[in-house]
Order: sequence, then C-alpha cells, then structure tokens
Amino acid sequence: MAKTGLVLEGGGMRGVFTAGVLDFFLEKGLTFDNIYAVSAGACHACSYIAGQKGRALRVAVNYLDDPRYCGMRSFLKTGDFFGVKFCYDTIPNRLDPMDYAAALRYPGHFYAVVTNCRTGKAEYIESRDMKKNISAIRASASLPLLSRMVPIDGQNYLDGGVADSIPLSKSMADGNEKHVLILTQMASYRKQPNRMMPAIRARYRRWPRLVQALGDRHIRYNRTLEQVARQEAAGNAFVLRPQKPSGIGRIEKDPQKLRALYQAGYEEAKRRWPELERFLNE
Repeated sequence: MAKTGLVLEGGGMRGVFTAGVLDFFLEKGLTFDNIYAVSAGACHACSYIAGQKGRALRVAVNYLDDPRYCGMRSFLKTGDFFGVKFCYDTIPNRLDPMDYAAALRYPGHFYAVVTNCRTGKAEYIESRDMKKNISAIRASASLPLLSRMVPIDGQNYLDGGVADSIPLSKSMADGNEKHVLILTQMASYRKQPNRMMPAIRARYRRWPRLVQALGDRHIRYNRTLEQVARQEAAGNAFVLRPQKPSGIGRIEKDPQKLRALYQAGYEEAKRRWPELERFLNE
C-alpha cells in the first residue's frame, strides 16, 4: 500500500462525525503512516490510535450535564469553556481511561496541529505519547475567545484550525502519496469572514499575527477546499464528509443529536468502504 496520510478536520462538537468514521476504521483494522489532526479531530484521534472503539463518543456525550466538562461556569471560573483538568486529566486518567500503552504501539505517526500565537503559523507536534504531549492535544482544541493560550516550551498556542484547518499540504510535504480526509462540513460549505473580529482584535491586541491569521482564515480555508478537490480529481485524495446538514455547531449539548451525527459518520464510512479499499490498494 502507498504511503498514506490521514487528515482530520476539527469543528468542535461536529467532530463526532469523525469519531464515527474512525470507529469503523478500527473495526477494519485500518492504520495510516501519518495522521494530521486538528482540534476536535486531534481529541478523537487519541481514542483511535489507542484502539478504543466507542470511547470518543462516550467522552463526547457522557459528561454534557457535568459542569466540570463544559459551559459558562467553567469559562467564567477558569477562562476555558471546556474544563481543562476534567477533560485532560479526570476523564482520561480516571473516568474513561486512555490506553496510553496501546497508543504508543500505533504503527504510524500522529501529529496534533497547533497555532503558534506569536507567529500565527501552524506547527505539527508529534503526540503519540499522550501522557507526555497532552498539552499539544489541548492546544490544538483550544478555541480562540473560549480558551486560554496553552504554553509549550516557552511558546503560546491555540486551536490548530486557525492556521491550518485541513492540513493536506503538510501531508503532501511529508511525502505521503495518498491522503484520506475526514471533513466535518458538507461539500457545499464555504467559510465566511469571522464576525467576531472586533472581539478578537480587542482580546489579542498583543498578538498581531494571531489576529491576522484569524482574519484571513476563511480565505485559506476556502483555498484548501479547492486544493482538496484537485487532489481528489487526480486520484490522490479520498474524502469522507457529512452528506446532509447536522444542525450541530461547535457547541452542542443535545446527546441525541451527537449520537445521530456519530452514526452518520460510521454509516458513511461503511457505505464507501469498497471505494476506499480500492483507493488504498491501487
């Protein structure tokens, strides 16, 4: 099989679509040479590389009513809408333990995509050792305005989707010959300019390149969609994405909606499995 990269878009709670696809991949024993995961995609990739089918969905829906998980109480108290200690310590170490040893045995590389707040550029932190690199997973999923910056090795980071929402170019630059992408928006979607730019400029006035990256994000995102389409037409990329509106935004607290979107991801992967198998083995 050709060297293959798996690219996982973020999207907040819409990422449960990705969780459904990845659980189908686990059933098929499918692995990749390199994984590039953004924001919620990085969080769900943790359960995938650890081989823990169903865990990503449990984490997404089982704690929605727990104020330690997410909500304004956490935001006002800590500056993080998603509770850092609960999400990145209590859940993986006590409530729904992560199989760290299994993740280390994953045969490929796993990179969490983060945005450097000083440069406004994307960085790709290898994160298969999730005990050591949990800050990279957290940074990748730290939404601007809703999260504090995450310090790593003297630099501050936020959501990887700011600088590189769909890291196809990184997968290509690393020498992958084929690319499997799991996107969380429909094919017709195009990103619009950020309506929160006044608040962003006020909040991050000391971080001008981060502000610029947030202001230009829709342009880069839409250009990347064009790149995805070109690579798909050339036979180099295989794209899985929702086929109908989910009615779910970045923040969603209805577990039935989330389970339905997870199932949609699983069923879409199952429906297109024969095509994907041919694509990988050509």
